[in-house]
Amino acid sequence: MPRMVIVLLASCVLIGWALFPRGAQAAGLTPREPELAEYEARADAALEALMSLYWNPALRMFNNAYPCENCNEPFHYWWQAHGIDVLLDAYERTGDDVYLQRVSDMYDGLRWRNGGHLFNDFYDDEQWMALALLRAYTLSNDERYLHAAQRLWDDIRNGWNDAFGGGISWRKSQRDYKNAPANGPAAILAARLYRITGDEAHLEWAKRIYGWLKSHLLDPETGLVWDGINRTGDGAIDKGWLFTYNQGTFVGAGVELYRVTGDEAYLLDAKRTAHAALTRLVDLNGIFLEDGQGDGGLFKGILVRYLVELYKVDRDSAILEALRKNADSLWEARMPENVFGPRWRVPRHYGTVDLSTQLSAVKLFNLVALAHALEGEEVE
Repeated sequence: MPRMVIVLLASCVLIGWALFPRGAQAAGLTPREPELAEYEARADAALEALMSLYWNPALRMFNNAYPCENCNEPFHYWWQAHGIDVLLDAYERTGDDVYLQRVSDMYDGLRWRNGGHLFNDFYDDEQWMALALLRAYTLSNDERYLHAAQRLWDDIRNGWNDAFGGGISWRKSQRDYKNAPANGPAAILAARLYRITGDEAHLEWAKRIYGWLKSHLLDPETGLVWDGINRTGDGAIDKGWLFTYNQGTFVGAGVELYRVTGDEAYLLDAKRTAHAALTRLVDLNGIFLEDGQGDGGLFKGILVRYLVELYKVDRDSAILEALRKNADSLWEARMPENVFGPRWRVPRHYGTVDLSTQLSAVKLFNLVALAHALEGEEVE
């Protein structure tokens, strides 16, 4: 039976469970199934809003905001990388090939907008693009994406230097500033390249980058990740900058290294930082704190992504419960047309919503649905 027919039949069954939950339970079905239908419906609604309100077919990428009035300057390269990742979430969840076609469209559109290539001045931005394209390769087997990710990785490695004991620089024009955004995703990327290619050099890079990040920017008392060192040229660590983004990428790096090495020390690191974020970067109701719009609009979504990656290898019910709580709260705070502001709780946001902010919301709903479906199954 074709995959789309299976998906449509499954959707009809799930909708039936959502409409008749008592009957489903009376028939011996688990309570999880009607709940899953509800999370799937929310994910569909958020995704439909993204595709109908933000997608720009002329540019072959997403608009920077909704509503959009001359909104596409500047070019937010790394937001679009996360747009690819969200399309891949949708493909994983639904099996609909239309999302892989959109990824192909974006690959062409991004190269055109970026001058015929995918290189960037910011190493962290290149890492997000490489991660998205590497994942596109694993889901599509399209060699273009693997080749592009490897070329970006070759460039990213040039960011490593001896200033402050190693680490990858934030950008090519500021080589003595090292931060978590340029090292957490790099460790994830190197570990995934090792998993795909088997090249031991990638694993050594992953371990080296992770080791530098842990020894220089991880607070040993709390398990939270500081942002960076030497941003203003004074050698100081930005200990006051505690962002959901950085906790997420450190968790993700630990998970990926655990996957490829089996060393539980990496898993323990990931769990400690995850639980620190779930207790220290939330409000009194357990809802993730705001990081604003602009680049900050992506931060919570990044944490959500890697909390789900942790859940895949360690079925910690506290993580799934926290994600559900945030998804339920954000759904209550939705705007008309299923647009979602930076505040994941009521009162809802009013006004323009940046692409970055909508992407985080779509990530949350898609990933909660994917994680919810894993409940009760064996770990990877």
